[in-house]
Amino acid sequence: MDGSMFVGTWWSLVPPLLAILLAFITKEVYSSLFIGISVGALLYTGFHPWNAITSLFEIMESSMNLNILIFDVMLGMIIVLMAKSGGSAAYGNWAGKKIKSKKQASLATMGLGILIFVDDYFNCLTVGSVMRPVTDRYKVSRAKLAYLIDATAAPVCIIAPISSWAAAVNSYVPEDAGITGFQLFMRTIPYNLYALLTLAMVFLVIVMNFDFGQMKIHEMNAAKGDLFTSGGEEFEHAEDDDMRKDGKVRDLALPVLVLIVSSVSAMIYTGYLDGATNVIDAFAGCNAEVSLIFSTFVTVIFMLFLYLPRKVITFKEFMGCFVEGFRLMIPAISILIFAWTLKGIGDALGIAAFVGGLVDANASANVVLPVIMFVIAIFLAFSTGTSWGTFAILVPIVTAMFNHGEGLEMMIISVSAVLAGAVCGDHVSPISDTTVMSSAGAQSNHLNHVSTQMQYAAVVAIICIIGYLIAGITKIWWLTLGISLAILVVTLMVIKRISEKKYPSEAE
Repeated sequence: MDGSMFVGTWWSLVPPLLAILLAFITKEVYSSLFIGISVGALLYTGFHPWNAITSLFEIMESSMNLNILIFDVMLGMIIVLMAKSGGSAAYGNWAGKKIKSKKQASLATMGLGILIFVDDYFNCLTVGSVMRPVTDRYKVSRAKLAYLIDATAAPVCIIAPISSWAAAVNSYVPEDAGITGFQLFMRTIPYNLYALLTLAMVFLVIVMNFDFGQMKIHEMNAAKGDLFTSGGEEFEHAEDDDMRKDGKVRDLALPVLVLIVSSVSAMIYTGYLDGATNVIDAFAGCNAEVSLIFSTFVTVIFMLFLYLPRKVITFKEFMGCFVEGFRLMIPAISILIFAWTLKGIGDALGIAAFVGGLVDANASANVVLPVIMFVIAIFLAFSTGTSWGTFAILVPIVTAMFNHGEGLEMMIISVSAVLAGAVCGDHVSPISDTTVMSSAGAQSNHLNHVSTQMQYAAVVAIICIIGYLIAGITKIWWLTLGISLAILVVTLMVIKRISEKKYPSEAE
């Protein structure tokens, strides 16, 4: 099969780009992904229909991540249980007394997203389930909520030393790189412009109280009572049935606390099982997926003993929440399965080898190397829908460009550009699993989330290109970051002024 003339060529880019293009044209993600997968299977087998079908099943089998699917279903059950117990409504009422404005609701969502830095999957679904009642109360559109979740998931994880993302990056750094994986990760943080500028942009957009592009339309509709603008039909009855009106805040707060503590503890434990001798090494070598599944099981058992003795919910209702949680997560699971299969098709077609060749061809670019790595990482993550896969492909290539620590600062900047570009590409890709989960956590139409976030991400990405050019020339992190932040502030002020002229009735 792998003897096809299309393997390892630019044709490997066709399936993901076709799927993404169709998704934006048709506004329908399932058929678009299916067509991209089908075309990819045909390219992989040299347009032999029978071989395409059999190869597709093999690729699907190898691409599926059962651990993440189990985690999604269990977390869906937890979300439904919180709603059934009245905990979500009680928290919404309690927060309504503490939070007095839309701005405060948005800042609280951002704050919670930053606090849950352990894992992006956990972040996306947990922040959405906890904050959705509050943001709904203050008419924050679901597209805006999805952006707040997504923008404080991967960007936080990629600059948090204790996270599943840091562990992944550590594992991709070769032993002969002249620096340990953890040391390299720590040195990349101040140069990770996309993550830092995205967090700054979220804060500034909230504090300056404005939106632009398609997000502005969503927010204007939300102010009139339409939180979805479009595609909200699948979420209309997601959590309303049989919801208790006399729930307690502890019915939500305690399970969330147990979920966080048990996931962190499990990650540390699995790291020690793998031979770690301290907490940092434990996180670097942890099994994040198994730890998250364990934490959801622990939380479900905890909720059983929290709810049943108090007759908050019956045992039959409790077990019924498993099915309801599964049903709640079906849109996310369906897109994930399609996205994983499309990624598997890309791997089979040799997309990594093709992009790796492009990188090697531009390796001598010196001061503009960080810019090149940033752009290539965006393109690869956008096409494949995975930031971790992009790390795995590009980080070893970048470190290999610098022999045993020669040009260490430039290597750090270039690796930072890869990490930043991967997160950026992941953000703007409709087939990214974290983007899918952010839509699921916010219960927002997926394409609404992608199209609105893409415009915000584009602003940051353009500034990052300027920033990495400055970094390549100066090799001074504080100067690079300071200038980049200043450009971001000025850019947002200009965009706000333009937006106020376009929507004068909305200007304050």
